Amino acid sequence: MDSNNLFNMFIETVKGRWPDILKALSQHLQLTLISLGLAILISVPLGIFLTRHKRFADTVIGITAVFQTIPSLALLGFLIPFLGIGTTPAIVALTIYGLLPILRNTYTGIVGVDSAQIEAGKGMGMTSLQILFMVEIPSALNIIMAGIRTATVLIIGVTTLASLVGAGGLGDLIFRGISSVNSGLILAGAVPAALLAILFENILKWFEKIVTPKGLKQ
Repeated sequence: MDSNNLFNMFIETVKGRWPDILKALSQHLQLTLISLGLAILISVPLGIFLTRHKRFADTVIGITAVFQTIPSLALLGFLIPFLGIGTTPAIVALTIYGLLPILRNTYTGIVGVDSAQIEAGKGMGMTSLQILFMVEIPSALNIIMAGIRTATVLIIGVTTLASLVGAGGLGDLIFRGISSVNSGLILAGAVPAALLAILFENILKWFEKIVTPKGLKQ
């Protein structure tokens, strides 16, 4: 099949199934946002905690790295006996996959802040909490955001497998296309997923620029 025929098949599929595509995209977006939000809520505070208790850092980051090596399909299958099928096991698995990049970058970014900046903050009479929020986190923000962007793209990709546990998403279209040998249907699921990853990447880059203090912008 040449590229023109494949493109035409994709366009015809989009025209004929756009309600299904919109529904799957909505489900995919919902799963991504919930999982990413949970991963951030867990990883950023945990990363900050580890910067204050460095003896635990290697162990905790190592555990999240082990979870990252588990095949996503195997992890979803393992959760079914405990959480059943549907969105719950999918969100738990996706959250687990998003932990490592954010946790590691939060820890690395804050630990890597120039000690002179911290000492200057102390010299100005700042408390530990003030130094954290006014010196360390702003200085490490670009590294933390890089971890969040990595986690986002990873979650969007793995979410395509959520349909295997009944959670819906763009994976429904992809697996339906595979089972029926329908390339147009496969593309109808794969293309929006790729565009979603690109969109999130650019939104997060824009957000990073907005929240980064002017004095730290290059």
